[in-house]
Amino acid sequence: MKRASTGATIAAMTAVAVAFTWIAADESVALETQQLPDGVTAGMISSGGELFRTDALCHACHGGDGAGIANLGSDLTDTEWTHVDGSYIRIIALVTDGVTAEESSTGIPMPPRAGANLTDDQVRAVAAYVWTLSRTQ
Repeated sequence: MKRASTGATIAAMTAVAVAFTWIAADESVALETQQLPDGVTAGMISSGGELFRTDALCHACHGGDGAGIANLGSDLTDTEWTHVDGSYIRIIALVTDGVTAEESSTGIPMPPRAGANLTDDQVRAVAAYVWTLSRTQ
């Protein structure tokens, strides 16, 4: 097997970094054009997104991009909300309380605090990020 040269590897890594920077900047511009809920900051949204994709385990059912995984977790990127009205305050309550298997449209429960024992600040950050998913299309 042939190994890529160091120069090719660095070039590929740079291209990926530029792509992620462009995506983040594009989301940031989209967020600047809308009114954020009271108390929500760009920093909260950023840290909420990081939690969503890692420690909070949201990605396990909703996918890393929030578009959902069939028979596990609903799509959070569209404007259709299953359990709440899509308001920031209701998303906080949903993440805090979770969804029972009986309430779930898939029969799969969503554990309170994402099953990760998130702090109140972390719950608010994840909720802020989730709130933005259906608003940055």
